[in-house]
This record gives sequence, structure tokens and C-alpha cells, in this order.
Amino acid sequence: MNLDLTGKHALVCGGSQGIGRAAAVELAALGADVTLLARSREALATALAALPKTHAAQQHATVAVNMLDHAELRAKVEAIANAQPIQILVNNSGGPPGGPANTAAADDYRSAFDQHLVAAQVLLQAVLPGMKASGYGRIVNVISTSVKEPIRNLGVSNTIRGAVASWAKTLAGELGAQGITVNNVLPGYTQTQRLEQILTERTRATGKNGAEIEQAMLATVPLGRFAKASEIGNVIAFLATPAAAYVNGINVPVDGGRTLSL
Repeated sequence: MNLDLTGKHALVCGGSQGIGRAAAVELAALGADVTLLARSREALATALAALPKTHAAQQHATVAVNMLDHAELRAKVEAIANAQPIQILVNNSGGPPGGPANTAAADDYRSAFDQHLVAAQVLLQAVLPGMKASGYGRIVNVISTSVKEPIRNLGVSNTIRGAVASWAKTLAGELGAQGITVNNVLPGYTQTQRLEQILTERTRATGKNGAEIEQAMLATVPLGRFAKASEIGNVIAFLATPAAAYVNGINVPVDGGRTLSL
């Protein structure tokens, strides 16, 4: 099985923590040059120092930018891609705040759409020339199992994640013939800051304590535990490799069996 990413350049969004950081570690371990993208320079520096190197020529870097600043995002990523073409793009961004869909403000939807779908489109157009020239491209979107089954009290997130999934499926049909695949990874409950946010919001909404909320969540997971970020990162990294060349346009739940639909 060819898992070698030597000579490939990966851009990992949200790469300073959680699933993004875990994916970056796995991609680097397979030989890729990795550029981490996030807002915090300090967090990026810490994450950069932890990336493994498997060969002497391997180089890692960071770029600090806000995903909502589309002009700066485009300029910075285009500059990086012009210097070294990007063959692997991992779209990964923090989820919107919780709450019912019917009470969300219009601006909540606009902000989430800009952060997730519009930012992903900006990144796509910045890296696509290099992918086409290389004849190799892997776009992996980290979204949510909500694209299969909406999650209660995550109204804005459910809506925007579904839009990103449809965008990805459309791109998979458009770009596949050029050696570029587009796939979605759907994490289940994963030990990250996002899980802590969800636990806090559910505790506030229900009045139950954190332990009760955790037990109720774990009762829906056949494996009976939360995922480690590295377990999501493993799947993202595999989809970026030559071994996954014929995997295109799919949603991959990594949720311990929680999703009930096929």
C-alpha cells in the first residue's frame, strides 16, 4: 500500500489544535511538507515544533490568518502555493455556537457560511492551479456526522455542514478526471475543545452536570468512548495518500458507530 507523501505539500487549516493538529502530525509522519494555518501565532509555533520530520528535505511552516478575512486568506495562501504548490488541502474550522435553528439570527448563518463554505472556496481557488499542474490533488473536508443525521441543538452547524458536503460532492465530479479527489471526514464525539464547548452548552441548556451529559452522549456510541483526535487524523491522512486515489466524493463517518444511517 502506497502511503508515501514525500514531496507533497499539505495545507492544514485549524492546524494549531485538535483534529487539525492531529492530521498535520500524521501527514508529516508520512513524509509531507506541512503548512499549518490558524489565527494564533503562538499556538501555531507550538504545533509546528511538534511536527515530525522523516527525511532531510522535509520542511514545515505556518501561516497566521483569520478564515473570515477572505482577502488576506487568498493573498497569503496564493503566496505560499506560488512558492511551493500545494497538493493536499485539509479544510477544518471550528463549528458555530450551538442553539436551535429557528432562533438563530440571520447573521449567525452568514458568519458560519463565510467561515466554512466561502473560505473553503477561496482556499480551493488558491491551491487548484498547483494541484492541476501536479496531476495530484487531495481535498479533505472535516465536517460532521450531522450531514447524515442532524444533531439536536446545533441548528446553524447542521445547515452549514450540509452545504459544505454538497459543495464537496459537486467538486468531486468536476475535478476527478484531473487526478484531484474531494472527500469529507465526519468526526463523531472527539476529545477536542469543540467537545468541551458542546458539553458546556448542553450543561447550561439542561441543568444537568457534566458527568450526566457525558454518559448520555457515550450511551449512543457503540464503542463506548470518545475518539482521540489522532484517530480522526489517521483517516484524513489516508485519504491524502496515493493509496486512496480511487476514493472520491464520499462522506466517511469516524464516529465509533454512532451514526445510525448507512
